Amino acid sequence: MGELDVLKKRTAWLSIVSNTVLVLLKLAVGLYVGAVSLVSEALHSGTDLMAAIIAFWAVRKSVMPPDLEHDYGHGKFENLSAAVEALLIVGAAVGIVAEAVGKFQEARVPEELGYGIVIMLVSVLVNFIVSRRLIHVARKTGSQALEADGLHLQADIWTSVGVLMGLVLMKLTGWSWLDPVIAIFVAGIIFRAGWNMVRDSALQLTDASLPEEEEARIGEIIAEVPEVKGFHCLRTRKSGSYKLLDVHVLFDGTMHLSRVHAVCDELEQNIRNGGFGTMDVLIHPEPVNDHVEETKVSRYEQARTCEQQHV
Repeated sequence: MGELDVLKKRTAWLSIVSNTVLVLLKLAVGLYVGAVSLVSEALHSGTDLMAAIIAFWAVRKSVMPPDLEHDYGHGKFENLSAAVEALLIVGAAVGIVAEAVGKFQEARVPEELGYGIVIMLVSVLVNFIVSRRLIHVARKTGSQALEADGLHLQADIWTSVGVLMGLVLMKLTGWSWLDPVIAIFVAGIIFRAGWNMVRDSALQLTDASLPEEEEARIGEIIAEVPEVKGFHCLRTRKSGSYKLLDVHVLFDGTMHLSRVHAVCDELEQNIRNGGFGTMDVLIHPEPVNDHVEETKVSRYEQARTCEQQHV
């Protein structure tokens, strides 16, 4: 196991510990005080805890080497975990709204709000520190699971601030209706984060291409090698923290095979050193005067034609 893989696992474990402590504290104080907004915050942190556990499992699974059943490794487990986390977040948001609506008719100012205010201050501080660490490690290692977990905690910071402000206002004004309103506010933020996660996870699981600017930069790197006469059919996708690329590169038809191979090796190394993270590169060399120009779209149309011929 590499150094980056160990770093990912340790960071995922940090998230599990911090979320466990916050869930227990918020739930205990929320039930003691009788504030639905605090209980909703505990449920929110509970989804973060489940997400952290899933992320920890996904990170452990994704770093496993390729095997007979997974020739391209296990990176997709990170994408799958992010999708599960997103569904958990959306479900938690719906549950919080249902609970808060029922509290409007029996709303009252909870007693001992000072305990709630203190625990929310602690929550903001802890999540700020842990989320920054998660996102830093995610960007360093290219881990989607850790990034998703870090973004969850960032959202939790803002909801915690909202709950904190609401508790302070309730204590100062005695407005009991603020309790369920804060809970619905929390649910709205949670739902938005979950929806964005659903969208991003769907793109990753359906093998969406890398951003256009990354593909353009890859094209520039390929074109910088003097022996290259052109390229086409550049295709990319992402599997967890790994990125995969295949491309057809054109060479002088009279160039010796050993030289073509050496240039392809150089291209692969240049792309891997281009700052894209871990990249699996596959180059298909072709003679410049004897090839069929292809694009992503033409590849798709060709596959569709083959399917129709076999029907």
